[in-house]
Formats: sequence, C-alpha cells, structure tokens
Amino acid sequence: MAGHSKFKNIMYRKGAQDKKRAGLFGKLGREITVAAKAGGPDPDMNPRLRTAILTAKKNSMPNDNIERAVKKGAGGADGEDFEEIRYEGYGPGGIAIIVETLTDNRNRTASEVRSAFNKHGGNMAETGSVSFMFDHIGEIVYSADAADADSVFEAALEAGADDVASSEEEHAISCATDDLHSVSAALETGLGAPQSARLIWRPQNSIEVDEKAAATLLKLIEALDDSDDVQTISANYDISDDVLERLTA
Repeated sequence: MAGHSKFKNIMYRKGAQDKKRAGLFGKLGREITVAAKAGGPDPDMNPRLRTAILTAKKNSMPNDNIERAVKKGAGGADGEDFEEIRYEGYGPGGIAIIVETLTDNRNRTASEVRSAFNKHGGNMAETGSVSFMFDHIGEIVYSADAADADSVFEAALEAGADDVASSEEEHAISCATDDLHSVSAALETGLGAPQSARLIWRPQNSIEVDEKAAATLLKLIEALDDSDDVQTISANYDISDDVLERLTA
C-alpha cells in the first residue's frame, strides 16, 4: 500500500467506511460548493464542478445533497466562504505528508492539523519543505474492466496524457495539472466516465515503514481525516500487505 494520495488508503481500518460516510459526504459537498462558487453552477461549463459531482456520485452521495451544495456555491442559499490551505509535515519514520484543506476558519483548521501531528509522532513543517518531494499532477482513474491496457494507453496518448499505469484493479492515467479537464473530457468520449479525475500529489519516492511506525502513522492519518476541513492527505509511505493485514485485522 503506497501512500500516494488516494482517499481510500486512509479508510482501511476496520469499520472506518461506515463511520466516515457522513464525514465523506461533508467533504465532497464542500468541494462542490467551492467549485460552483469559483466557476459557476453549470458542470458543462465548469470542469472542477463536473469532476466534484462525478466524484460525489461515485461515492453514492444523494442527489439532493449534491444539488444543495451546488446552490450554496451559486448563491442560491447562504453558504460559507471557504479558502484552500495546504499544510506540510513529517510523520513517524520521517514520512512526508501533505494535507489539503477547505476551511472557513483557518485558525481552527491549523489547530486541528497541528494537534493531529503532535499527538501521533509527527511535526509540522514550513510550506514547501515537503512538497518538493512530490509531483503535482492530474490523475484520471478507470477500473480495470473499462478496457484492456493497450486500448487505454492508446486513448490516453491521443488525449494528451503523459503516462498510464495499469494494474489488475485499475488504470491510472497521469497528465499535467493544466490538462486534467481536457484529457478527462477526451477520454470520456471513448472510455466513459472515469472513477475519479483530480489533482494529486504523487511522491517521487516512497519510504517503507515497519509495523510499529505504520501503526502510529495510520493513526495520524486517521486523526487528520477526522477533521471536516481536511480534503486530501498525500504521503510517501509504503506499507507491506502483511503489515497492513496485521494492523487492520
């Protein structure tokens, strides 16, 4: 399990899926609201909103929730004024961590993020002191049964993507950040709607952690994710399947 910004990676602990469903809907709704406010309520004219709605639907968020979030951003209902803030730090074993947030109270968010680091063997760092170890890219993910690897590679090449990593579970297509929405739209014409299309922080190298460090690291990531303001968590850890099975049993 590589800590490379996939939201599912921080939900492996037993029972966490059900426990976090309400929190996940809140995070997805917040992103929809911000996207609608920034680029308008029409997803056909607002790529960020289109991606946010797609992600919400893939996570079974009710349509009523999605519509309310869009209206908030479009001014159809009272809504908070959110700002995007990135925090950086180190976790157990020297693992580099990037935390992206959407918040209407930066003091509250900073306090929650700092508390999580301090309680679980980590420490905050200056902005830029961690992110240089990551590549900020666009990533479009399709399930493995969307098409065979050769077909996906050809479609990605034609769409203007940079690379494709295919596995038994999925096809992960990467591109420049500015090209995310154009590449995603081009791929959708041939492969259909992706599982996700978003900007991620991909670690240039990963660090394998032992069971002791992994246990504390997962607690840190879970504590960060418990904050409603935290949207994504990226880290450069690598936890072996054997260790992960023991920790989540």
